Amino acid sequence: MPHADTFSLAVLAGAVTIFLALASSTVTRYVPFPVPALLLLAASVAATAIPRVGTALTVTMVEQIATTALIFVLFDGGMQVGMARIKKAIKPILNLGLLGTLLTAGGMALAAHVMLGGSWAFALLLATALAPTDPAVMFSVLGAKEVAGRSGTILEGESGANDPVSIALMVAVLAVFESAGGSPWSAVGTFFAQLLIGLAVGLAGGRGLHWAMRHRPLERAGLPPLRTLAGAGAIYGVASLLAGSGFLAVFAAGIVLGDARAPHKEEIVGFHNSLANLSEVAAFVALGLTVPIGSLLAHWIWAWGLALAAVLALVVRPLAIAPLLALARLTWGERMFICWAGLKGAVPILLAAYARTAHVAGGRRLYELVFVVVTASVLVQGAGVPGAARLFNVPMRTRLEGASSSLLVARRRVRTETWTPGASVPDRS
Repeated sequence: MPHADTFSLAVLAGAVTIFLALASSTVTRYVPFPVPALLLLAASVAATAIPRVGTALTVTMVEQIATTALIFVLFDGGMQVGMARIKKAIKPILNLGLLGTLLTAGGMALAAHVMLGGSWAFALLLATALAPTDPAVMFSVLGAKEVAGRSGTILEGESGANDPVSIALMVAVLAVFESAGGSPWSAVGTFFAQLLIGLAVGLAGGRGLHWAMRHRPLERAGLPPLRTLAGAGAIYGVASLLAGSGFLAVFAAGIVLGDARAPHKEEIVGFHNSLANLSEVAAFVALGLTVPIGSLLAHWIWAWGLALAAVLALVVRPLAIAPLLALARLTWGERMFICWAGLKGAVPILLAAYARTAHVAGGRRLYELVFVVVTASVLVQGAGVPGAARLFNVPMRTRLEGASSSLLVARRRVRTETWTPGASVPDRS
């Protein structure tokens, strides 16, 4: 039964991944590298050493895994930030999330076109895939510390905002290149329509989910997190069916719930935090299994990828976002730290899968380049984050002991509420 054997192998691989993720919760205290990146490399090596493992996943399956993972990651990210913190830093978050993403994509497209040659279409698709950031990867190398103050809020808010923006931009760009005679203006309309619809659905869905949490509490242990999980999936699905950004919708819904008081809030937040951390690991492992490391060594992809990663980290991102931070209430050191801390995570994986499954010219090369850039970002750039925090005197604080038990990633201190069955739940949303 070959199909049964394949399924059993997939189950075994998934179980081993979960065990490694759980075991790695203490590794990040001593190893200055994000564990997801180490698993990414391990998966790539396994795909080369064991061909059967390398063919277990298709790029379409990676796209589906990364999409599901990102729903969980963004919903949790919204809850970690919350509405109160978003309001305190709304201007720099919006500037970096929207303008910063567009400027980074534009600058990186120019750099990729000059460095790699080829068409502008390929350069723009590659740049769009590399534009979004992921501070969860950064926080995983800070050990028992976390970024305090406005700089931490801005980094988290930027990531939550630029992920949906980058995805909407990729969808719009692909729509132009896939349709004969497609107009750039139609892409602009598609881009903003996705964001507006996603934001509206997310805010409405978040308030609806909060109402259900407060007025229809579930007494049985374990059920409240499952309801919010189903709610996040429903919000994503509705926004996507309405041609909006489902990712922005779940992020906005998470923000609505972040500061809201509700029964079992601590249980709900802890569940989604752990699920988000595990989901990001799954996305990294899935990418690694579809890119055998041998193929990177054979075609000099690794060299071009490292060069692109250096240009992105040292030139393009600082030039794109430093002017946008000029008026923010930050110290010079905090501005420099934010410029450096634009690490890559699960979203570039998803966007590269979008481009490859769309069968664009050079799709495989784009996919492999993104693999190298993401790996270099989290291993090389990420390893320098603790030193950069000390160099730029970025305010740090020790995480709560409860927060250090999460699977992989050091997240922000969460707002949790206690609730006694039968007691009223005040509304402070």
